[in-house]
Amino acid sequence: MVNPGSSSQPPPVTAGSLSWKRCAGCGGKIADRFLLYAMDSYWHSRCLKCSCCQAQLGDIGTSCYTKSGMILCRNDYIRLFGNSGACSACGQSIPASELVMRAQGNVYHLKCFTCSTCRNRLVPGDRFHYINGSLFCEHDRPTALINGHLNSLQSNPLLPDQKVN
Repeated sequence: MVNPGSSSQPPPVTAGSLSWKRCAGCGGKIADRFLLYAMDSYWHSRCLKCSCCQAQLGDIGTSCYTKSGMILCRNDYIRLFGNSGACSACGQSIPASELVMRAQGNVYHLKCFTCSTCRNRLVPGDRFHYINGSLFCEHDRPTALINGHLNSLQSNPLLPDQKVN
């Protein structure tokens, strides 16, 4: 297993030293024919699992992802943190320890989750509109929405009102 962002390589394992390796998941000795190395630790193949879906990561690929104390498969990492691990507004990386806001599959720094018009930060409990990739607070939503007409937005997908949770 490869842990993106970790450049360390596993120390060589010889047949004589295999029984001395301890699994980071269960703590037991690893005497299996195959073992995994991820996050600077050795794992039984059955113990390295996605924190969300519980899939055995050795069975579904050659990489795993870690963030916020979780070990994740690729699908769950993308579902939780977006495609790139970067903020959809500013494009900067989002540290593993940082809280995020999400809208329509996009992930944002808290400071970047703002209305496109007034730049006020949207916080949990605020109603907002997500239109053509832009966020709008309730006050600044496009007037076409207020009047119920979609003349200027007709060719663009319009998503229903949303509330920050």
